[in-house]
Amino acid sequence: MRGSLGEKIGEGGLADIHTWAPGQVVKLFKPGGERRLSRHEAQMTRAAFATGLPAPEVFDEVTLEGRFGIVLSRLDGPTLLQLLRTRAMTPEQAGAILAALSISVHKTPPPPDVISLPDLIHALVQSPGNLLPKHLATGVLALLESLPPGDGLCHGDFHPGNVIMTAEGPRLIDWTWARRAGPALDLGHCHVVLCELIPENHDDPERPRALNAAVQSEYARVAAMSPVALTAVMESYLPSVRAFFLLVWAGSPALRERLIQRVEAALRPED
Repeated sequence: MRGSLGEKIGEGGLADIHTWAPGQVVKLFKPGGERRLSRHEAQMTRAAFATGLPAPEVFDEVTLEGRFGIVLSRLDGPTLLQLLRTRAMTPEQAGAILAALSISVHKTPPPPDVISLPDLIHALVQSPGNLLPKHLATGVLALLESLPPGDGLCHGDFHPGNVIMTAEGPRLIDWTWARRAGPALDLGHCHVVLCELIPENHDDPERPRALNAAVQSEYARVAAMSPVALTAVMESYLPSVRAFFLLVWAGSPALRERLIQRVEAALRPED
């Protein structure tokens, strides 16, 4: 079913969301974006949906006035982040939903075309305009090589802003950065978003931090892991997560400097 560009109903940093056809939207990427990455998002979203994960269905890829777009199933509802901000949901409730979603992803065998975490970081380091100092890139890649091999499926951009609460249940969007890694990578990504990025612009910084604690506690409970052991594994991924944000997202100069300092501190040899 061919649709047509309709009302803009959402906007992100890289794309606008427009109505397209009954039950469908088009995610239309902004001019100047890298089309290869946009097509990769379509590929990863298709792969996630095909495995039965709660991802949107991809119906088509289109080009409108030079802009690439992905036609997706329409997901109506607030994000978990919005529900947390308006206090319509407690951190404990949201944490249980995030933990269940992440475990469902981590139990799913990765499709064969999903890139590994070291290969992704290496590719991003080679891209022009990244904001990660060269000595830190070298250190992060060496650290990843020293970690136990992780070959499970990770969403790669896991946080409450990427979970839409529909009438049919939670749905996980934005699969661009899906990768093969240890499951604690997603928890590390969520930790950095909730404890280091969101608090800058949140009226109650302790609320996203409470959500992060709830996610880890519930994940450890369901996975039958010691919370201490889970935190230790999650923290081993934090340098690569912070490096990822420096490679793909500019942020404010002050935030970039804090991320750089934290990567440096983590890579510094212990006395």
